[in-house]
Amino acid sequence: MQDTEPFVPRVPGIDYGVLDTFLGYAVRRAQIRLYEDFIASLAPWGITPPRFTAMVIVSRNPGLKLIQLAKVMGIARSGAVILVDALEDLGYMQRHPVPEDRRAFNLALTEKGRTDLVNIIQAVQEHDQRMSRMFSTEEQARLRRQLIQLAGGTPE
Repeated sequence: MQDTEPFVPRVPGIDYGVLDTFLGYAVRRAQIRLYEDFIASLAPWGITPPRFTAMVIVSRNPGLKLIQLAKVMGIARSGAVILVDALEDLGYMQRHPVPEDRRAFNLALTEKGRTDLVNIIQAVQEHDQRMSRMFSTEEQARLRRQLIQLAGGTPE
């Protein structure tokens, strides 16, 4: 858990000036709030947002290589190594050698990883519902599409 006080999105008596006009500032403040609740929700498993993302991606893509995971997550290969090491230490992921490339490894969830991922996903769904409850279903869908667009993707 955290050693600091919870994030306060608006401190009374503080003039935020031009900051309140920036989309990036608003997105970052929302992200901090989402992150804090996510971490608290997944504390029993020691799962962070990157660990959760890696577990889901690996579970859905059999034979995924470490370099592919790094690309999907937008991180350096060295960062993916650290991430997979942490998931291995938790007993959630394992590397399997690729016979045709001695330098490469396929990634897979362990039995524990597959089992715990079911409960982890449930906890993330509850977190997501809690954090978005002030929006209607249509507003949630619109916000997701807009954030995907902002990130440079194409809404599906």
